[in-house]
Amino acid sequence: MAKRNIKKAVLAYSGGLDTSIILKWLQDEYQCEVVTFTADLGQGEEVEPARKKAISLGIKEENIFILDLREEFVKDFVFPMFRANAIYEGEYLLGTSIARPLIAKKQIEIAKQTGADAVSHGATGKGNDQIRFELGYLSLDPDIAVIAPWREWDLNSREKLLAYAEQHNIQIDRKGKKSPYSMDANLLHISYEGQILEDPNAEPEEDMWLWTTAPENAPDTAEYISISYKKGDPVAINGKEMTPATILKTLNEYGNKHGIGRVDIVENRYVGMKARGCYETPGGTIMLKAHRAIESITLDREEAHLKDEMMPKYASLIYNGYWWSPERKMLQAAIDATQENVDGEVKLKLYKGNVTVVGRKSDRSLYSEAHSTFEEDEVYNQADAEGFIRLNALRFIIEGKKQPERISSLVEKTKKS
Repeated sequence: MAKRNIKKAVLAYSGGLDTSIILKWLQDEYQCEVVTFTADLGQGEEVEPARKKAISLGIKEENIFILDLREEFVKDFVFPMFRANAIYEGEYLLGTSIARPLIAKKQIEIAKQTGADAVSHGATGKGNDQIRFELGYLSLDPDIAVIAPWREWDLNSREKLLAYAEQHNIQIDRKGKKSPYSMDANLLHISYEGQILEDPNAEPEEDMWLWTTAPENAPDTAEYISISYKKGDPVAINGKEMTPATILKTLNEYGNKHGIGRVDIVENRYVGMKARGCYETPGGTIMLKAHRAIESITLDREEAHLKDEMMPKYASLIYNGYWWSPERKMLQAAIDATQENVDGEVKLKLYKGNVTVVGRKSDRSLYSEAHSTFEEDEVYNQADAEGFIRLNALRFIIEGKKQPERISSLVEKTKKS
C-alpha cells in the first residue's frame, strides 16, 4: 500500500511485543500521532498494564483507551452466533473470528471520537485476522486508511522484533517461560498455533492446554447442571439468573473442571492455506449442546432443517470476516425469527470431556407424548400412514411402470456391488 499522509492512527494494542513495536514503528514510519485501544474481552489477563506501557512509549493519557467489552461481546456477538448453532468445518466454534468485528467496531468509534484518519492492527499477512479486521473497518467507515505493518515491514522474525525493541528501548517482559505457541484468548475460547503444532501429526504436549483439565484427570463423578433459555439465549444456570458474560464465565468453569471443549483441527483459511490449530472452548461447547436440545422441542421440523442448511454459510461468513455484511445480517434476521419460541430449560450431565443432554422442557414445546407414544393412543390413526407413503412413492411407482428397464438396471448394479 502506498503510504498516505496519516495524521493520527488508532492501534489495536495489547501491550505485548508485537503491538508495542508497531506503536513505535507507526510513530517513526508514518510520523503520526498514535491512539491505543485495548479491549477487555475476558481473555484472563490484566489490561491496565497496557496503559503504563503506552505512556512509556510517549502516548498521551487522553489517547489511551481501555474498554471492558465483556458483556457487549457475549450479548451482541457470541449469543447471536450461538442462536445459529454456528460451527466452522464441523468443529471450530469461531472463538477468534467472532471477537474481531467488535474490536474493529470500537476502533472505528474511537477514530471518529479522536479525529483519527487511520486504524492499525497486528495481524500478519498470512492469517485470517487481517481480513476480519479490515473488512470490518471498511464496512463501518469506507474512507478510513488501514495500516497493516506485517505487510509492510521486514521485521518478519522474533529475533528481528527483539532487536528492534532493544534498539528503540522498548521494554519487553522476559519473566517466566515464553510460550512456544501463538495464542489468542477471550471469554469464549483460547487458541494455540505455531511451533510444534505446525506438524499436523504431532500431538500437543499436555501442558499446552491452559483452560481445561485433561478429561482423564477430571472428576470421577458426573455433575448435573441446568441452563434456562429465553428467545434462544441462555438466561440462567441452575435457576439463577445471570448476565450474558457471567453465564459464559460460569459455563467455562464447569467445562474446565470436567475437561470439556478441547479440539485439535486442521482448518482451511480464507487466504487459501491449511492451518493446524488447537482450541479450548469449554463454556461454548456446553452452550451449543444445550441450545440444540432446547430447539429440538420448540422448533418446527422444516424450520429446524432449513436453519441447519443455512448454518454452514453463516459460519463461513463469520470465519471469513463478513460479520458486517448485508448477507450475514439477512441470515441473522432469519435465524432470530426462529428463536421467538425457544424458551425452556435443558438438563445436562458433565463427565470427563463429555456433555450429555439428559432432559429438556418448555412451555412452548411441540413434543406431543400422545402422538409419539408406543402405547395405545386415541389421536393417531396408524392406517393413515399407508396413504402418506403411497403418495410419496407415487413418482417411483410411475417410473417403475413407465421405465421398467431403468429399474432392472438399478437392481443389477445393486447385485454386482
